[in-house]
Amino acid sequence: MFQYFLRRLLLAIPTFFGCTIIVFFVVNLAPGGPYEQQVQALKSGSGFGVGAESSAASNNGSATIPPTALAELKRYYGFDKPVYIRYMIWLGIWPRETDSYNVTLGTPRNVGEGKFVVVNQQNGKYSVIDESSKQSVSDIWYVENAVLDTLGTKQLRVFRTELSGILTGNFGNSYEYREPVIDLITARIPISLQFGVIGLVLSYVICIYLGIKKALHHGSTFDIVSSSIVLISYSIPGWALGLLLLVLLGGGSFFDVFPLGGLQSSDYSQYTLIEKILDRSYHFVLPVISSTISSFAGITLMMKNSLLDNLSQDYIRTAFAKGMREERIIWLHAMKNSIIPIASNIGHIIGIAFIGSFFIETTFNIEGIGKLSYYAILSRDYTVVFAFTVIGVIVNLLGNMLSDIILALVDPRIRFR
Repeated sequence: MFQYFLRRLLLAIPTFFGCTIIVFFVVNLAPGGPYEQQVQALKSGSGFGVGAESSAASNNGSATIPPTALAELKRYYGFDKPVYIRYMIWLGIWPRETDSYNVTLGTPRNVGEGKFVVVNQQNGKYSVIDESSKQSVSDIWYVENAVLDTLGTKQLRVFRTELSGILTGNFGNSYEYREPVIDLITARIPISLQFGVIGLVLSYVICIYLGIKKALHHGSTFDIVSSSIVLISYSIPGWALGLLLLVLLGGGSFFDVFPLGGLQSSDYSQYTLIEKILDRSYHFVLPVISSTISSFAGITLMMKNSLLDNLSQDYIRTAFAKGMREERIIWLHAMKNSIIPIASNIGHIIGIAFIGSFFIETTFNIEGIGKLSYYAILSRDYTVVFAFTVIGVIVNLLGNMLSDIILALVDPRIRFR
């Protein structure tokens, strides 16, 4: 088995890169990215600086953007480089530009932390000198020509480089929130995971028990009524049920039983540990019901049909013929094989619980990762979108391997070669 999972891990590497390449190129080639949005916002603004450049306007009244501003925007968003270079920079296998400053030849320039550098030119080559030590730092700071500024003066640009990307743990900064992407995600993952995992556990416990009862009472009134209920619940979107529950139980025209949304009360920080758990559970009731209701039908009917199929097998009839107790036959023999389809699907379900749901989070005003990823796609916040691509691919790959492991544990007939 170890060799099998080692091969699966090795196979996951090209799968990961293939998925990220497709998403990266599709998102970067799609129109309406952050660069275009920023240019449009600047054109509809009040103008730039003073002088002829700021007074110029197009026929429709939009401001004219100086070439220096356009060049700086392209550099900031990385669109001054080909898309394949941007992908390697994002991975962290191509140097990324950092600490960029415009300088004038021969004039000291503050580059932060109280340090000044001077760019000199000799024999057509540029050199960067540390002003305090008079030592060359050309191996740290690099020089390139910059676009003419608004006064027509030739500018140089000095910058440093570093290998920094997702392979080094750096997901970049969000264009929309102006914060590190990893901070945005880590602040929201626990929120989505809490009601996601709670819903996962409850749905499996309830649905497995319900599926067993339906199989043992197949064709009865209980079976028919429960099948009708779970199939109706399957046809109702979770967000629609959430809105209905808020209207009925959220203190509107009917009953004031549960809060309208959020994760906790306003004075949550003043509660004791037990009070915090109870308060969070109280706020989670409606979101958990809404997020798990659609999964009841699939898991329940899968459990029922699997158990019915195993109860009709020859080895079960043989066990009954030998006089074994019914409880022992069902729970010890039939259930071991009936749980296999459920176990093989658990990795996929865990991935869904981890990713979160935008509709449920929006309905109940929960700041989870599903809501964050949706708005990142709308606003073309590339760094956040790519971070969720990485997380989604990794979760699905690990979920599939987890399903194989659980399948091998519950089914001794499986041997991975």
